[in-house]
Parts: sequence; C-alpha cells; structure tokens
Amino acid sequence: MKALVLSGVVGSLVLTSLAIPPGRALDAPPSEMGGTLIAARRAAAEGIRFTTCPAEEKLPPHITCGTVRVPVDYADPDGASIPLTVSRVEASGPAADRQGALVYNPGGPGASSTFFPLAAELPAWKRISAAYDLVGYAPRGVGRSAPVSCQDPADRATGPTPAPTHPSEVFKRERIARAKTYAQGCATRTGTALRHYHSLNNARDLEVLRAALDEPKLTYMGASYGTYFGALYATLFPHRVRRMVFDAPVDPAPRQVWYVNNLDQSPAFERRWADFRTWVAGHDKVYGLGTTAREVQASYEKVRVELAASPAGGKVGQGQLHAAMLDVGYHDGFWALRANALSRYLKGDPKPLIEQAAPAPETSPDAGNGRAVYTAVECNDAPWPEDFAVWDRDNTRLAETAPFETWDNAWLNLPCAYWKAPRQMPLDVRTGPGVLPPVLILAAERDAATPYEGALELQRRLWGSALVTERDAGTHGIGGGPNACVNGYLETYLLTGAVPGGTPVRRASCAPHPEPDPVSLERRAELRPPSDLPGQGVTARPLAGPSPSS
Repeated sequence: MKALVLSGVVGSLVLTSLAIPPGRALDAPPSEMGGTLIAARRAAAEGIRFTTCPAEEKLPPHITCGTVRVPVDYADPDGASIPLTVSRVEASGPAADRQGALVYNPGGPGASSTFFPLAAELPAWKRISAAYDLVGYAPRGVGRSAPVSCQDPADRATGPTPAPTHPSEVFKRERIARAKTYAQGCATRTGTALRHYHSLNNARDLEVLRAALDEPKLTYMGASYGTYFGALYATLFPHRVRRMVFDAPVDPAPRQVWYVNNLDQSPAFERRWADFRTWVAGHDKVYGLGTTAREVQASYEKVRVELAASPAGGKVGQGQLHAAMLDVGYHDGFWALRANALSRYLKGDPKPLIEQAAPAPETSPDAGNGRAVYTAVECNDAPWPEDFAVWDRDNTRLAETAPFETWDNAWLNLPCAYWKAPRQMPLDVRTGPGVLPPVLILAAERDAATPYEGALELQRRLWGSALVTERDAGTHGIGGGPNACVNGYLETYLLTGAVPGGTPVRRASCAPHPEPDPVSLERRAELRPPSDLPGQGVTARPLAGPSPSS
C-alpha cells in the first residue's frame, strides 16, 4: 500500500492509552486494566442467561439471546454500564467433541453479529458449528447495546442527492457545514459517554464477553474492522487467546489509523471498479453497456448525467446511484445485479435501479445508528487533520487518478475534523516470539476496503501468524465464502489449531473463486444480493460507505 503522508494534524490531544514496548503483554493505564479485570471477574460470576431472542433480532427460535454488562468507562468499573446483546446457537456435535464458543465480529465499525449463529446452517460451517457454539453480539453503541445517535431520523436526507467526483468550492463548503453539524449532533445526543466508544474499549468488552461465556481462552473470528480490535485484544490479552482468525484485515500500523487507511482505500476501489467494468465489458452480449471498460464507464456516466437532471422515481439521484455502485467494490456477488440495473435503465426501465438504489424508509429510533457508531469509533480512535485544507489537498490529488470513491469517503469521515470528544493514541499492535499462539489471517489480493498490504503488515506484527491469500480476487471477507481452498484452511485451523506454511514466514495461497456468471435480462427477477453471513458480504460497508447525504 502506498500510503499518503498524513500532515497538518493540529490541536491538543487527550491520550487515554499508552504505547507499549514490543513483547509486553499489557497496555493500558493501571486503572483501565484493573477495571477490565474487575469487569471480567464480575461477568464470569454472573454468566449469561440465554433465553428467547427479542423480536427485533428477527432470529429463529433455536437461536437464543442474552446480555452481558460492560463498564461505560473501564477506569470506573463500578460506574455506569452498557448491556451488550449476545446471541448463540449451541454446537451440534457430541458434547465430547465440543471446543467451546467461537465469537464473531463482522466489522464496521457499527455492525452487529447477532445473525452469526445462522451460519450453522451453511455447508461451509457445518463441521465448525458441530464443534463450536457460534456466538454473535452487538458491540457497544450498536443496535440495542446502548445505541449511539448523532442525528434525528427526521433530519436524514432521503431525497435524491448529488455526488460529484470533482466537487466545486460551493459543494465543499456545504459538506463542511454538514460535517460540523453531524459532529455536534454526536456530542449533543450521546453526551459525555461519547468518548468511551472506541476500539480499545471494544477489545476490553471482548475480554468481558469471554469471561461471561465461561471460556478460559478466547476463540475469535473478526472481519474487516473486527480484525483491528481483535489485534488490539491479542496485544492486550495474549495470554487469553486460544485461536484467532483475521479475515480481510485492516492495516493496524498506528500511522494508518484512521485517516491514512481511508485515503488508501481510494486507489484500491478504483482498481476494483476497473475489475467490474472489465467483467461487464466481457459480457456485452448480456448487458449491452460496452465492449471495453472505457465504454462501460461512458454508459455509467450517461446514467449519472440523466439522474442528475431527472432522478429515477424521484428518489435515485447521483448520490444514491453511487452508493449502490460502491457495493461492487466489496463483493462480486453484486456485479450482475448492478450491471443489470444499469442496462435496464438505459433501455428505458428504471425499476431495477430504483429497487436497488432508493434509500429505505428510516423512521425507527435507531435509524442512522450504524453510521453514528462508525463515526464515533473512528473519530475517537486516533488523531485526524483538523484543517480542511489538508483534506482538500489529499483528496483532490487522489481524485485525479482515483475519482470513483475518493470524495465520497472523505465526506463520510469529515466529521472527525470537527470532533468534540478527546482522541485516543493508537496502540502499537505487536507481539514477540512465544507471546501469542499462531493466528490465521485471510486476505483477498484485490480487496478494496482493506487493501492487501494491511494483511502483510498485520502478519509482520503478530509473530508466528499465518497468511492465506486468495489470489487475483477482491471480495471483502473470504472465510466461509465460495472458495473451498480458503475454507479448508479456515476449518483446519479452527478444528485443530494447525496453520499452513513453515516458520518464520507462514504463508499459503489459493486460486481465485470463479467470477460471477452473467445473468440475462430475462432472468433479472431472479437476481439476489449476497446474504449477510460470513463470506457472503457480511462486512457491510466497513471503513467506507455512502456519503452522509445518501
């Protein structure tokens, strides 16, 4: 990854975590580490009472739910607490073969994994779910786990919006004003607790959850952002790690978190957008959008221009179109779906595009919760440039060669320039020989949301870790997906603890899963997006997403 230089970060920072030397097992002020120990002991004594899941979780009756309480502030473990929603399906195999609980986090920040027990029904997870209880949960701030809010649902834009790839000065000023309003809304609506929604506390919460599940050591799988605070956990609590899987890993280097990581997504998304256009061009007989990637781009630009003048159904403008098209960068399961929508629109039928891109009605109290948690965690986690001139310079340069995602991502993250809460200083994720048992890293070589260089960096930092690469592929989150080779390594590791390759550098690679089959226009009604399960598109816009207006 060619990281852009982070410069122009100014302002006073309140540092609430301390860096550690390589090889140290613990990193936190004694009060916060002590608070974690107190909370974990309390959770171990209380356990989790699993009963019928609340109707809001929309889970079948064989999956049960409970709660575990974690401190809002680990420096005050006897103060206010947050109930985290936990879901579970028990291992289906013989009791003698049970290996404990497998806890999963899909990333975000801002995503819940309470759906994860449903993976037990998938073929790729059958042997794993026979050995493990599959456990999901809603992290702090998410869903019913003391939800964070930054905006009244009534204030969320639902009409068609613009999404210029090269914004004017007037448009930039308008987005600056929105970012300031949103940041202020987070501070006003969440209050003094806002500062405690960050990745270090997510890692500490994971330790409390482990204790509440009565697991001596943690078996954990995280995707995307879930790999970041999983790596924090491995650094803070290496003696509590049994097995860990990091799928589509974030680059954990402190210099990357989070401003530079977000900048690095732009060229990666541009590359993946080109992959999509090349695939569409190869199936011109089906879609009629052009025989070259350049011609497909021209077809896309034609749709953008028409939607700017006349939004489809009065709902889908450039912003909604672009937000929908970002999905092709995350998962190639969206390729036929989106290509079909563009094709039908240009042939006079806007219905598929409206169905895929129109904003869903958001009138519930938790509307916008995912974005609120995303913003709180990323803004709290690290320093950000506080002068828009830095953002303007870096993103203007990027947009010259990578216009597809650059400014969209900038607008999503811009509230961090005007954040009201104190910042953390990123922990130096690092373990030395013998500190951590072998962990497994899974990565697609052309991943856009978490570029492949991050997987290499994580492997360098977690001594003895093994990296499995899906070559020439870019789906974000590959464990449990369509690649049998990847799934073989995942299953072997979770069931036996064995990792591929030899020391000191443990690596293996898999050929890419097949590209999606084109779907004819006559079969368009049969199109379905990937499901929200591991390896099926579960990571749900981690670390990037639609602009605030979309």
